[in-house]
Amino acid sequence: MSFIKPFIFLVLAICLSSGCNTRFLGNKYPLTWEDNFDQSKTFDETSWTKIPRGKSEWNKYMTNDERCYEIREGKLILRGIENTNSEIDTAHYLTGGIYSKDKRYFGFGRWEIRAKLNGAQGAWPAIWLLPQGGKWPDDGEIDIMEHLNFDSIAYQTVHSHYTYVLDERENPKQGTTAVIDSEDFNTYAVEVHPDSLVFFINHQQTFSYPRIDTDKDGQYPFDKHQYYLLIDMQLGGPWVGNIHSHNLPVEMEIDWVRFYSFKDKEVRQRK
Repeated sequence: MSFIKPFIFLVLAICLSSGCNTRFLGNKYPLTWEDNFDQSKTFDETSWTKIPRGKSEWNKYMTNDERCYEIREGKLILRGIENTNSEIDTAHYLTGGIYSKDKRYFGFGRWEIRAKLNGAQGAWPAIWLLPQGGKWPDDGEIDIMEHLNFDSIAYQTVHSHYTYVLDERENPKQGTTAVIDSEDFNTYAVEVHPDSLVFFINHQQTFSYPRIDTDKDGQYPFDKHQYYLLIDMQLGGPWVGNIHSHNLPVEMEIDWVRFYSFKDKEVRQRK
């Protein structure tokens, strides 16, 4: 009937603007794993672990402190806060982060994460992938999303021996920025293929990083490992700048996480 096609296009337009379920949009890949954060008290510990503190800029304030974690109305809340109890922890700031290391890790497929990023001077929330059992930077890092301060853009970047050690960042281009709705939820995605990484924001392709012919080492390690997901609120560092305590606490809200596999035989997960 003549009204069917216009109706379908109208529904798709509404769906794209509201961040609805991508399976309704016709995702052609099987859904392998999802977490909707619908637990009552805390995140699913069979899939996630709190990120331990480290010596890098991104993880130097990571904590187990429950003030940095919450499940609220079907969303995971990760916070960056000023620490008011130095007797328990001497760090001036504390941040919450989780990863699926050793629990959920996958090969070729599409990762999607719907999240809202709330701004603060010095806030540096990130959603990214690291190789299960691999080493950095040789085995690659895939930054699905990084956000700075109050920006209305997100960064999407690739790291490897080729880009970091050899400093080859233009052939091919290492990353991009793209506009986000800084007041609402956005859907961030990356597809991991044998010959390319393809990035998206709100279902629109933003960037592609291809395998190229080169005699230089480590240009495309992303076909050699499964990858696990990290989601974390970070504070401070040379890139994002100084932290303004009066902007804290700052929250990162995660609505859901999904992974769609391209081929079952290329997907591995620990149950």
